[in-house]
Amino acid sequence: MRRVFMPTSMLVLFSCFGASWVLADSLAAPVNVSIRDLKGSSAVVTWDTPDGEPVIGFAITQQKKDVRMLRFIQEVNTTTRSCALWDLEADTDYIVHVQSISISGPSPLSEPLYFQTPKEAENQASKSKDEVTMEEVGQNAQLRAGEIIIIVVVLIMWAGVIALFCRQYDIIKDNEPNNNKDKAKNSSECSTPEHPSGGLLRSKV
Repeated sequence: MRRVFMPTSMLVLFSCFGASWVLADSLAAPVNVSIRDLKGSSAVVTWDTPDGEPVIGFAITQQKKDVRMLRFIQEVNTTTRSCALWDLEADTDYIVHVQSISISGPSPLSEPLYFQTPKEAENQASKSKDEVTMEEVGQNAQLRAGEIIIIVVVLIMWAGVIALFCRQYDIIKDNEPNNNKDKAKNSSECSTPEHPSGGLLRSKV
């Protein structure tokens, strides 16, 4: 890949040279040129080429609006339809042209694409918003995990209480027959013929 800065006059010279070099069946200019992933210091330019074109590379000219100096990017032996633009200045207007390259030469320039990079404050606000969103997602996940742990602990405690109650109930139930036997034995030992209910006979003086 070649990246070169050159004045606009040299671009016009190259365009005239290319026009004399390309044959009658020259390439068509790229279409649907657009910008995505636009940031304060970078962007990605994308485009389409007509079907059946023998494209082996591309060339991009990047220029600030109202400034003659431009950047020239060229890459061959590739079929990619996108290119990253870097070292852009925030809150600045740019103009981009795209050309397809074949063995016969370059295609005409595409229609100019105008775009403006966002301000640094907008970038920071967007970044902060994304960070806050990620933090909120993390906090919500932590809260849900904590709630699940609390619910599990409460269920385990309830299960333990129920198991303890059932065990105590079984013990009390098993002890009831023994208590009834002891009461019956004590009652029979304390009873007399005159008082079957166990009372003592008191003599009169």
